[in-house]
Amino acid sequence: MSFKKDEEVGAPTFYQDKTSVIQEARVFNETPISPRKCRILLTKVVYLLYMGETFSRQEATTLFFGATKLFQHKDPALRQMVYLAIKELSPFADDIIMVTASIMKDMQPNVEVIYRPNAIRGLSRVVDPSMVQGLERFFKSAIVDKNTSISSAALVSAYQLQIAARDVVRRWGNEANEAISSKSSSGGGGFASGFGGAGSYLGFAGYGGSQQQSSAPSGYQAIASSSYITQYHALGLLYLIRQGDRMAITKLVQQLGGGKGGASSGQGSVLRSPYALCMLVRYAARVAEEDPNLRQPMMELLEGYLRHKSDMVNYEAARVICEMRHVSTQELYRPIAVLQLFLSSPKSTLKFAAIRTLAKLAQTQPMAVQTCNVDMENLITDPNRSIATYAITTLLKTGNEASVDRLMKQISGFMSEISDEFKVIVVDAIRSLCLKFPSKQTVMLGFLSGVLRDEGGYEFKRAVVEAIFDMVKFIGDCKETALAHLCEFIEDCEFTKLSVRILHLLGAEGPKMPQPHKYIRYIYNRVILENAIVRAAAVSSLAKFGLGDKALNGRIKVLLERCLDDVDDEVRDRAALYLRILQQSRLADKIVQEDSGFKLSALEAALTGYVQDPSSSTSVFDASKVPRVTREEARQEALRAKSEATASVAMAADGSKSVHAGMGGSNNAAAGPSSTMSSLGGAGAAGSADAQSIYAKQLAAVPQFADYGPVLRSSSRAVELTESETEYVVSAVKHVFAEHIVIQYNVTNTLPEIVLENVAVVVSGAAEAGLSEDFIVTVPALSAQEPSGVVYVSFTRDGGATDFPQATLQNALRFVSKEVDPTSGEPEEEGYDDEYQTEELELGVADYITPTYANFAHEWEELADASTATETFALTALDGLKSACDTLVELLGLQPLGGTEVPSSSSVHTLNLSGSVALPDKPAKTLARCRMTFQAGQGVTMELSVRAESDIAAQLVMSAIA
Repeated sequence: MSFKKDEEVGAPTFYQDKTSVIQEARVFNETPISPRKCRILLTKVVYLLYMGETFSRQEATTLFFGATKLFQHKDPALRQMVYLAIKELSPFADDIIMVTASIMKDMQPNVEVIYRPNAIRGLSRVVDPSMVQGLERFFKSAIVDKNTSISSAALVSAYQLQIAARDVVRRWGNEANEAISSKSSSGGGGFASGFGGAGSYLGFAGYGGSQQQSSAPSGYQAIASSSYITQYHALGLLYLIRQGDRMAITKLVQQLGGGKGGASSGQGSVLRSPYALCMLVRYAARVAEEDPNLRQPMMELLEGYLRHKSDMVNYEAARVICEMRHVSTQELYRPIAVLQLFLSSPKSTLKFAAIRTLAKLAQTQPMAVQTCNVDMENLITDPNRSIATYAITTLLKTGNEASVDRLMKQISGFMSEISDEFKVIVVDAIRSLCLKFPSKQTVMLGFLSGVLRDEGGYEFKRAVVEAIFDMVKFIGDCKETALAHLCEFIEDCEFTKLSVRILHLLGAEGPKMPQPHKYIRYIYNRVILENAIVRAAAVSSLAKFGLGDKALNGRIKVLLERCLDDVDDEVRDRAALYLRILQQSRLADKIVQEDSGFKLSALEAALTGYVQDPSSSTSVFDASKVPRVTREEARQEALRAKSEATASVAMAADGSKSVHAGMGGSNNAAAGPSSTMSSLGGAGAAGSADAQSIYAKQLAAVPQFADYGPVLRSSSRAVELTESETEYVVSAVKHVFAEHIVIQYNVTNTLPEIVLENVAVVVSGAAEAGLSEDFIVTVPALSAQEPSGVVYVSFTRDGGATDFPQATLQNALRFVSKEVDPTSGEPEEEGYDDEYQTEELELGVADYITPTYANFAHEWEELADASTATETFALTALDGLKSACDTLVELLGLQPLGGTEVPSSSSVHTLNLSGSVALPDKPAKTLARCRMTFQAGQGVTMELSVRAESDIAAQLVMSAIA
């Protein structure tokens, strides 16, 4: 579309309110129609939508049908703009199906080529899902059309149609295959080189996706035909069609990938589009990750693409290999060599992509990246500051101790020239370097204190403060200097959160310093000068000096008495509390020496149950049954919960844009019901101690479980029994009662055109393990309005509470399937019985054990006279101590303590574990010590010692291995 006549209009003209634009819509009714005015108005409408403006149904409908009047005009640029406006307004307007006939006229073979692609894309947005089957022949013929623009438009439209008419689009696989094959024999390969090789990769993910504009540039057809862009779109459609079948995806990759030699020479594969090859590389990497048996052939395929003629394909193959899980140093040799060549490329895009990938790899395997250090040092002076930042941070992770001083000087030179985002990256790299080379703490602490005084936002200052915190914690020699720098910083700190954190640290570490009194002045200044939140934190920090140093007790009392007149009640209350504590030496000593506290989530659940129990009025709350954790363990648990939450968000973000980024909304369509299922399933996403109380509330709401008693143990997370892309998504959670086991099946129906009624799960294999099925709590219906529900299956433990059944359960989803009438939206009266087989569910020892923290050395000695068991095992199938630790933690369900889950030696290691076995009267505290040795070729030899408060608990843990 050309706007040459409208160049004088300029962007500021589009900054108009919605009302003005709607009033200008009368130009659609003028006679004769002015193409220029209509184009400008439609551009304003689209611009407002892109800027987040919303139109009411009536407003959108008025604009929609006003735009359709312009179909009468023959101006090509206006017609293209009309199609773009129709696509953007269709989600908000009513009765859009009425424009189908007008669009169909432009889809006929005798119409000019410039109109047909736009008509195909527009039709996919306005057509009703029930009409797709009747239009199937139009889309099929368009997919195999010799014109690249038409073929690509049909393929891109299929992404949209696949969401609502999945069964129809599934039948277009042969046409998509034909589009790939037919386009491989025509056109040239100049697009990738002409557009900058890997530089084009930066815009590759979203190119040609479902959001592609209807109006293509005048040279689009020539570009598309020379780049085999149809292959890229056709490959994406084939993946969407087969994504629920892992074997079909594997076959697709093997067919299109060619042989090892073919891939390396650029021949042997029908794919010519570098975009399509990059997509195939991603598919191959996913297959290698999901199926260990296919990892070797997929790695050979990926290594072949490292020698492809396109820089884009080279980089993508190198990137996916570097980001694979459990990739070995030997497998990294070739991709790192490719990235090293890119570091010396004259193209900034190639250098940036390579250094970014190496920076990410250096976080996990810095030794493998060291071979690129010389090339990365040359990039420190690169005019592109983004490249220079990545180079310096990667060198900080891979460099040696001798290079620290030189690197720190170079960093200081450009810190003022980069944005806060890159400053945070640099600081995080220095943070890890501090712990790697403690002897260089003076240089690095001086640098951090310097940048702390520079201008910057909250995230940057927080990163610097966190780095200093780590130095205080792990490098004892720098504590006094670091605390002095933090004291100076809070004098001018504008961020309340940082001030509170620093005051807390000063209260914890200040009393232990040789001259603790010199920190009191800085802390008390906060009581005078800061807001209420900081003042309250300062009061708590001051009190810790009085508790930690008896010589300062009198001075601290005087300062706290002054705080009793504060205008904020929180400050006054804290001052009064600590004054009382300081006046009673016995209470103060107890607070100082007490290093543990109640587990808050468990305490809350116990108190809630006590309040709701009718017999609580005559009984006393027993606090001894509430588990306790040390302060350090509570902090570690909070950090782990935070990291798990961050990882889940990142995973979700990666999942939404992985493999086929730019492929429309089909991924979200599959993920949406699944996420609904997770939230309905209760604590499937909680993954922490809070999950137990959440599950308990859900089970209490089911009348059939009223006489089962309290839940002794629930799974911390749901077990996925199906793929997230399948028609029916099922996950399971196991609940253990004193005499029963209840399995909760979270079921989601992802097919809006199908209603499932009387949904149940039939479980087999339980009787052999000593479980008798009681009943099934079914779901009445799963529809588009309520796609998720929970099915409960209850079993009785034949051996009672002291029997712990272990079994492999087969699960089959059974229901009555009814199709939805597209006209009325109601399900048909008659349906048919159907069954959907899911994956097996393991019921093991870990399902009866709750991981808990413990002071292992102390409690191990306390349980010396309790129930004990010791055995030696030869674990020949394990290939190292790390895999042995991971296997034991998963198998036993116990909590690893003190970081012992990560072996520090490759030959000898001791793993300490703690937990409690679910017994009806009281959970039985259980500790396990695993002494392991590893010899190549002989596997792992392990001595497992278990000490528990009950013989039953000790034997249960031991039976998991035996």
